[in-house]
Amino acid sequence: MEQVPIFALNAVLFPRSLLPLRIFEPRYMDMVKDCLKHGTPFGVCLISEGQEVGGAASIHPVGCKARIVEWDMPEFGILQVVAEGSERFRVRERRVSPQGLILAGVEALTPELPLNVPEQHDTLVRLLRAIVENSDERFFPRPLRYDDAVWVGYRLAEVLPIPVGRKQQALAMEDPVARLELLQACLVEQRGR
Repeated sequence: MEQVPIFALNAVLFPRSLLPLRIFEPRYMDMVKDCLKHGTPFGVCLISEGQEVGGAASIHPVGCKARIVEWDMPEFGILQVVAEGSERFRVRERRVSPQGLILAGVEALTPELPLNVPEQHDTLVRLLRAIVENSDERFFPRPLRYDDAVWVGYRLAEVLPIPVGRKQQALAMEDPVARLELLQACLVEQRGR
């Protein structure tokens, strides 16, 4: 079981997604400095109870590892970081450091193998293609894999304006086609409002 520090957020990180972070709390400043120094990842987990700032929050058990790909300190005491999601994990144990940082024993979830997008989800592919074409290129790291249900599901879950609980559900799913079905249902629900 691997030990990783956890950044508890009111957001969900997906594999290959980019996450900009503005860091000012000492516990996270120390974490980022350590990750940069040693080239190690940290984990990102959605908060289930509590706040981003202050004491250690309760977190959902499935998260995503992140590696820092850019960083800057535009002013003293503020770090701006861009992290890229890598692999999903399940938290098996956790403790809180004296500084309030969550340290977790995690197990990697089995990586999902590429799978062709079923025809009934072609509308999701068209929607994602339109979103990508109208977005800054840096938000969608290449290669673009419109034929892969895993890639399409993660990218749509990342960008669609759906409740964060649904995003967490999409991250935790083991079946890429079920993830697409969840996202399709979310779109239908939004149209019905």
